[in-house]
Amino acid sequence: MKSIRLVLVAVMAIATSVHSQVTDAADSNDASVAPEASPTVARIVGNIPDGTPPPPAPPRPVFVVPGKDVLDASSHQQGGRTITLQRIKPIELPPPPEPASPAEGADNTAFKARLADYRAKHPRAEIVSLGASVYRFDNAPPRTLVTYSPGENTEPVTFWSSADFALLSGVYAFVDTDGQSRTLFMMWTNINVSRMASVFVSHGHKFQPPGIPDFPAGLASFTVVGKPPAADVLVPIQSLHDIYNSEFQRLQTAWDGRERARLQREADLKANPPKPKNITLNYWRTETPAPLQGGAK
Repeated sequence: MKSIRLVLVAVMAIATSVHSQVTDAADSNDASVAPEASPTVARIVGNIPDGTPPPPAPPRPVFVVPGKDVLDASSHQQGGRTITLQRIKPIELPPPPEPASPAEGADNTAFKARLADYRAKHPRAEIVSLGASVYRFDNAPPRTLVTYSPGENTEPVTFWSSADFALLSGVYAFVDTDGQSRTLFMMWTNINVSRMASVFVSHGHKFQPPGIPDFPAGLASFTVVGKPPAADVLVPIQSLHDIYNSEFQRLQTAWDGRERARLQREADLKANPPKPKNITLNYWRTETPAPLQGGAK
């Protein structure tokens, strides 16, 4: 089966743009060029997690029940901890607030203007939903098989990429080459091909690696499996590759930091496994419910 190559959307403002290959299932040797992209440069929005721990949360308030208010108590052992049930003196709770009365005939012109201004400055981010399997080899660079779900009424797109999508797992938000704000939602996994082959052999089976296409050396690119979709559908995918190429060192540094933090957490848990903490559950009974107010009357 012959293939065609489609030169996808290229970023015009940076030298690290990449023309990605798209393989068609149809029998043809013709190549077509996608329309030119807008001059917007694909970029990451916000910071990339690098393993730096967040600041500690403020301490939670401690709920203390005076001994004189404990009416009954019983304890049970479960999972290496003590669970104590305490029936306590009823606590007076404030009644629910009165519902706000609807404003009749209010002029919402100013509010609508502020809302329109906010939406203009904060456009809604579209979600890019990806499922990625990163294949790793002992003596070759990683390759990623990705399934992209563009949205309703659009068929999922599957493609192979020479980018290591594990590095892109730290990207939460980005702007594509069309200037559209997007949020990246990706579920991904690592597949060690050599280890997988050993597991198959140990069970008397032969491991058949996936048919990965050849990629040129240099900048990351991708190849669509099957019939290519419209060029505009692939704009966010091309933009992620542009970001990967232009921000590779930043992505790699952040990934290395996350990996160091993960290994450190695992070592800390192994050296100091958490111990079950005792739990005290307080409850009380009331004879009459709290008074109803407002619309609940």
